[in-house]
Amino acid sequence: MFSVLKPHRWKLGALLLAANLGLLLHLACGDLKAVSEWVWLDIIGEGGSALLALLWLGLVLKSRPAGRVTNYLALGLSCIFFSWWVDSLDEFIRLPDSITWDHWLESGPMPVGMVLLTLGIYHWHREQLAISAQMEKRERLFREHRLFDKLTPLAGADYLKQQLAASLHDSLEQQQPLSLLVLDLDNFAAINQGFGHSEGDAVLQALSHMLLLNLRRQDLLCRLAGDRFVVLLPNTGESQARLLALELEQAVQGLAHKTRQHGERLHLAATTAVVMAVEEPAHVLLKRLNLALARAKKPLARTA
Repeated sequence: MFSVLKPHRWKLGALLLAANLGLLLHLACGDLKAVSEWVWLDIIGEGGSALLALLWLGLVLKSRPAGRVTNYLALGLSCIFFSWWVDSLDEFIRLPDSITWDHWLESGPMPVGMVLLTLGIYHWHREQLAISAQMEKRERLFREHRLFDKLTPLAGADYLKQQLAASLHDSLEQQQPLSLLVLDLDNFAAINQGFGHSEGDAVLQALSHMLLLNLRRQDLLCRLAGDRFVVLLPNTGESQARLLALELEQAVQGLAHKTRQHGERLHLAATTAVVMAVEEPAHVLLKRLNLALARAKKPLARTA
């Protein structure tokens, strides 16, 4: 549990510091109430709400990877917890009537937290819709072919070749462009050597999900081999495919993947290449794609 929360320790540390500062501020300016003055219904309601917000925060940080959506959810729940926490302190500590800052501490963070939480839930909902759409496609294809990669939720090379042949036929028949995009991680072997193959597998799984979220519904993502992924792009010309390739490269660079053991972020990069289909067999088109990737990787090999 604690190892999972370790990458988020700064968030939890900041929340703990804010909660303690609020407590110390109340103790410095007010007096403790007698037990006979406690209102147990308010204590249970306000204190219980604060504990639930803290529990939800822990579940979010435990179950989600680091990123923008997690930050929205965590900051929103932190503000809501702090608001309920300060509100519950009034049940134990009496402040002078001349003090008004306690009302700001009680009420100010709550709307901010609700807005941040709403933003996080909205983007989380969009994530789930995209993943569900891709998983629906995957399940449909799995029932038909069962040619999926064992590590990632993607089809493998054999299925890619089948679909590529069918897409080439449709492209010629409908007079629509068809492009292929290949993405290959740079220096992936160093991850396996430095962190172990299990961490390398985790990187490939996280990368496959990220790529799925950045593709269109009609695109087909397959794992060709190792750390190499191929995207079949129907009704897509070469210029549009190159723009998509650039977007995927930037998405890989922004992937906030952290190692399971130490929680350190891995800075990833990828090389892409694009080819547009002409009247040629599938194996010839794949050969052209591999040659284009090799040319794209030559500058990287010279600088290594």
